[in-house]
Amino acid sequence: MKIVLLDAHTANPGDLNWQPLEAIAPCEVHARTPLDQTVARCAGAEIVITNKAPLTREIIEALPDLKYIGVIATGYNVVDVVAAKERGVVVTNVPGYGTPAVAQHVIALMLELANHVGHAAKSVEQGGWTKCPDFCYWDYPIVELAGRTLGIIGYGEIGSAVARIGAAFGMKVLASKRTWKEPPPAGVEAAEIDDIFRQSDVISLHCPLTDATKHLIGERTLSLMKREAFLINTGRGPLVDEAALAKALNEGRIAGAGLDVLSVEPPKGGNPLIGAKNCLITPHIAWASRESRARLIDMTAANLKAFLAGKPVNVVNT
Repeated sequence: MKIVLLDAHTANPGDLNWQPLEAIAPCEVHARTPLDQTVARCAGAEIVITNKAPLTREIIEALPDLKYIGVIATGYNVVDVVAAKERGVVVTNVPGYGTPAVAQHVIALMLELANHVGHAAKSVEQGGWTKCPDFCYWDYPIVELAGRTLGIIGYGEIGSAVARIGAAFGMKVLASKRTWKEPPPAGVEAAEIDDIFRQSDVISLHCPLTDATKHLIGERTLSLMKREAFLINTGRGPLVDEAALAKALNEGRIAGAGLDVLSVEPPKGGNPLIGAKNCLITPHIAWASRESRARLIDMTAANLKAFLAGKPVNVVNT
């Protein structure tokens, strides 16, 4: 049995190892794989592991030995799951591995928007405090989060983790979910999405990307938000109409945004959010703590073991 890892670098740039997978079968590890080299590298492989390297219908149909695709991520849109199912190829993903890291990153973005710690430290480094006639100064409002409202759109595993941290800050928490199978826990109030936009001081997006949620953040919903509100997106880039958000930020119609994802990654020149007023953008790193990536590798191996035992788990193309 042959295992091919197509784009191993982001999950393991060298600070971890692939032993959990290597214990199952020999692994051919590629840091990155150009699209035109995928078929050649996967030739003869029964098992292919990918993060963001696409496995299109054409590629899947060109690999007669392929039996299993393991997506070493939660999102699996890089795989043509319909073509895989037609070929009898099982596709799995890894949900939940990054919950602590992503929730922490949401809070980091929220705190930077509220306290501007990075900006203040840079200002001191550049001599601002040395030149100041007073014992202190600030050039952005400092926002106290206690007593303010945190809106969670998508109250799943990560959304609920963010809600718990927000509640610990003394924030009121509103949350929306497609279906509430049971009432939300104490301290969390179920709310309609439009009410979340109207009432929240901080909105954090954790819903899946679907036809219904694409550009959820657009002119209409931005117009419902408070002028002093912050928007945070660590979910999927296309949840946001980037031109509409940039316009709202630059016109001061909302106070700021913290984003870890964009519609095109890496971004192309001319993305309107890069350089927009009070817009913080990090390079899709919310998931990337060492602990999170170690769990990701372990869970990828566990998925493969379950498949080989005839009891596949986390299958996304049933």
